Order: sequence, then structure tokens, then C-alpha cells
Amino acid sequence: MVTAWITIVVLLVISFFATRRMSEVPTGLQNLVEVFIEFFLDLCERIAGAQRARRFFPLVMTIFLFIMVSNWVGILPGFGTAGLLVPFLRSANTDVNTTLSIALIAMVMIHFWGFSTLGIFGHLGKFINFKEGPIGFFVGILEGISEFAKIVSFTFRLFGNIFAGEVLLVAMAFLFPLIGIIPFLGLELFVGAIQAFIFAMLTLVLRSWQRPHTAARSITSLKMRST
Repeated sequence: MVTAWITIVVLLVISFFATRRMSEVPTGLQNLVEVFIEFFLDLCERIAGAQRARRFFPLVMTIFLFIMVSNWVGILPGFGTAGLLVPFLRSANTDVNTTLSIALIAMVMIHFWGFSTLGIFGHLGKFINFKEGPIGFFVGILEGISEFAKIVSFTFRLFGNIFAGEVLLVAMAFLFPLIGIIPFLGLELFVGAIQAFIFAMLTLVLRSWQRPHTAARSITSLKMRST
């Protein structure tokens, strides 16, 4: 919880200094932030389309920044090591409650966008389908189970990778103190950014795939997932 608040404060400070003296010709931190935002906005437009990208962008960008910064904060000296039996400070994403919370927020928003785009019955028809016979009904049950599986996948993919990285850093700090741990710190910086990018992009892609339901489409998507 403490690390999550530290992450929020870091993002607020960066936002403050990047927008404190905005100009039409950006320089310094404003220029860096604008390049970063434009890159992600362009990526969202290529995946979700120009019309829907700006609607999805705030959540996708927030998820990416929070996860990445909290991962990077977690490798600072003292995190994961300072303490008696339990470290006083740890990366926010080494707590399964944090990753579960982010996963729930992502999935709730995915279904909210689904309801707003397809309507209540159009979106629920993906899970409750009596019109296409027993196969359609069975596929609807599988779709419902897959939604819960996505929450589990989101949660433990992020938690497992970041927790494993923390354990690796602690082990390497004892085996190769000071200079020997530097390559592993670089590796964790890379992994922290990649995990944030994967989580954010999966949120965007899952929303972009929301389409009116048919059993044939669901069977095809299930076959694609199995391969």
C-alpha cells in the first residue's frame, strides 16, 4: 500500500513539472511526456481505431504508467530487503491484492465498454444464448468461464513475474553484492516495463474484440485460443 502511494506521488510530481510551463514548442520534460503520450495514442488508434482510441486511452495509459512506475520503484535500495521478518517496503505488484485490484478494474471497464457499445442484451448474449441451440448455450458457458479465467491470468501473470524478479534480486544481492547485481537491475527495469506494456495492451485488445455474439464466432475464437 505504501509503495502504491509512492507511485501515485511520483506520477503526480512528473505531471506537475511536465505541465507547469507548457508551450507550443515543447522542451525538456514536457517534450518527453508528449512523445510518450503520442506514441501510446498512435498505438491505441492502430489497435482500436481512431474513433474509439481516445475513449480507451486514459485507462490503458493509467494502467501502464502505474504498473511500470511501481515496478521500477520496487527495485530501489531498501525495497524487499529492509525489515525484520517481513520487508517494510516492497513493490506494489508483489502483493497479489494489488494485481487482483488492477485486473478487476480492467475487466469491469472492458464489460462496461461492452454494455455501452452492444447494449445490455447484446453483450449478455455472449454468455446467455438460447437462440442457437445447445451448442450456443454451451459456448456461452465457456465464455463466462473464460472471463473469470482472464481475471486469474491478469492477476497471477503480473504478480508471478514481479515477485520472481524480487526474489532474484535478493538472491543475487547476497551472491554478488554491489557490482554483480547491476545487470540484474537492468533486467528488472526491462521486465517491469514489458509487464506493464503487456497488461495495458491486453486490456485494450480484449476491449477491441467486443463484437455482437454468434456461436460460430465464439467457437472460432475458442479454437484460436487453444492453438
